[in-house]
Amino acid sequence: MRRSVRYFAGTTAVLALVLCTALTLAARAQDYPGRVVRIIVPYPPGGTADVMPRIVADWLSRQWGQSVIVENRTGAGGNIGAEVVAKADPDGYTLLASPPGPLVVNQNLYAHLDFDPLQFVPIVVLGRVPNALVVNPNKIKAGTVKDFIGDAKANPGKITDATQGNGTTSHLTSELFQMMAGVKLQNVPYRGSAPALNDLVAGNVDCMFDNLGVSMQFVKAGKLKLIAVASPSRVGSLPDTPTIAETLPGFASVTWFALAAPPKTPAAIVDKINSAVNRALRDPTIVKRFGDLTAEPAGGTPQETAAYFRDEAARWKKVIVSAHVTLD
Repeated sequence: MRRSVRYFAGTTAVLALVLCTALTLAARAQDYPGRVVRIIVPYPPGGTADVMPRIVADWLSRQWGQSVIVENRTGAGGNIGAEVVAKADPDGYTLLASPPGPLVVNQNLYAHLDFDPLQFVPIVVLGRVPNALVVNPNKIKAGTVKDFIGDAKANPGKITDATQGNGTTSHLTSELFQMMAGVKLQNVPYRGSAPALNDLVAGNVDCMFDNLGVSMQFVKAGKLKLIAVASPSRVGSLPDTPTIAETLPGFASVTWFALAAPPKTPAAIVDKINSAVNRALRDPTIVKRFGDLTAEPAGGTPQETAAYFRDEAARWKKVIVSAHVTLD
């Protein structure tokens, strides 16, 4: 009898604790956000990885009546900023906005990470931007993918190729291109898209596989030459620009930018952020500003985002293994 009473009392206490915890989490989600929200971008200011979350952060600030600020924590292929978020309190007040690198790629490149990318809680994909082959017109005379490949074959390892950093989408896109085209380029890694583009415009490097978000402004100004886009089909706003796939069938590379939360962030908070961001991505003003970056708003549920992360991790792992990509 006493054992039954103790069991009943213990069970009641556990249930009470579970109920109390659930009510506390629900209250936190209902009151969220009650203070400043930080979005960590693990790349330097100026690139699409930085501009896109700032557009969304500004919208959220106005809608929530709370400041949503973007902080740049750069280095190690995005790992430094990602680690900051991974070790932050799982309360929704520190988030990660990033392209694929720290979320689905780096675990296949780095021998050791001080965080587990698989433990991030996916929130939503903000947008997708087609990658493209852009060159300094004073350094590269080729105007087509075929001619560029011809020049690269005639000068193996001599054409310098700027990337956003080892293991980034631009680096992996370049490796995929080299593998499929049978050429060798000289990788020159930078800490983000903006510094790489600055050196490309200055003529310190020859070419780059960059997303069109920021590089397009240099193309329009005549400072860079756009040879081809890496999307599976031609871009609606650039109907006269061919795809790389028209020369290398099956070639495709699109950069996406997503929002994720620290491990163990409650689903109620994740859902609230997801709902707000999805509303932002349907706002005509946001659609227009994304369009200026040659970006397509994405959106979707946290579950769809998680599935997308898994698919992308598998896809880029295949490229890394097939092309023997390393950080050296």
